Amino acid sequence: MRPFRPADGAAAAGHKSMKRLRPGLEKRAFVVRLRRIKGQIEGIEKMVEADADCADVLMQVVSARRALKSFSEELLESHMQTCIHNAAGQTESEGRENVRSLLTVLQRYVA
Repeated sequence: MRPFRPADGAAAAGHKSMKRLRPGLEKRAFVVRLRRIKGQIEGIEKMVEADADCADVLMQVVSARRALKSFSEELLESHMQTCIHNAAGQTESEGRENVRSLLTVLQRYVA
């Protein structure tokens, strides 16, 4: 895994913005998954427009939520590994800031 590198943008919400440089295959896999989820959402929209049975629509909503949850968990795991890896190679204060940033993301994710 490649480490995060600071993005051009400045601090947001008290911490530096980090840009993740992903290998081509990892990035492609994320994009493919997101497009699949987008297709599910578009399908739900068409079902609502067509006055489909609510139970059928809700089953598709459950499926899309599970897919998005799975995607976010994989992305979060990648982010955690990168933050921890980066913290190990930084100065003490930079490492603490990196871990604080990770904790902020985790708090928002579980809230």
